[in-house]
Amino acid sequence: MKALLVLVTFVAFMASVSAEEGKAPIRVALYDDAGSTGKGVPRVTELLGKDTSFKLTVLKGADIASGALKDHDVVIFTGGSGSKQAAGLGEAGKVEVRKFVENGGGYVGICAGAYLACSGFDWSLGVLDAMTVSNKWKRGIGDVKIQVHDIAPAVTGITTGEQSVRYANGPIIKPAGRDDIPDYETLASFRTELAENNSPKGIMVDSPAWARGIFGKGRVIVSSPHPEQTPGMDAFVASAVKWAAGK
Repeated sequence: MKALLVLVTFVAFMASVSAEEGKAPIRVALYDDAGSTGKGVPRVTELLGKDTSFKLTVLKGADIASGALKDHDVVIFTGGSGSKQAAGLGEAGKVEVRKFVENGGGYVGICAGAYLACSGFDWSLGVLDAMTVSNKWKRGIGDVKIQVHDIAPAVTGITTGEQSVRYANGPIIKPAGRDDIPDYETLASFRTELAENNSPKGIMVDSPAWARGIFGKGRVIVSSPHPEQTPGMDAFVASAVKWAAGK
């Protein structure tokens, strides 16, 4: 009887392992075209490319405009310039991204990608009910402190409490007040600020560093700073993608 119980337990364990191994990877589209500069694309490629939970594909703006997102679960836009990313997508590409998210796709935006998600620019996607507090975006580059809130670990893989993170002119956002998009939820807030180049002081502290929202049937998560380039925050990218994919 004991031997039978051991056998049944082993078979159940192997079945669960096989089921886990048999799961289809999350299909991730990574935008790498105009406006995506710096270490963002290489770092995301490094983090997700070695993880079998993901199937990573690099797309150009023309690919997205041609409908390539239909074969993916999540799209990522990294750092650089949000307005140039928008130009790289073109109007057709922006329509495709909005349609993708509205129909249930996931969106992960880091720094420039967070600007791109906002609703406050004539060039932005408008998939997040957020706008920038000031048009003086060149606040500086360096480490800042953020407070990771209790709801964040399940979404980002980062533990609660005060953390240091690399910041490079990311958006300082506030609600845009749109009635057609649910309010965003703040996952982490800035605790210190950079305010160089005559940018307004006092607006960064307590503003969202990480936020998530819903657009249609899809999920949107954005980060103003750069967790993907911060030691000890590597888990953010994979966790954010999984949440955006509904996993």
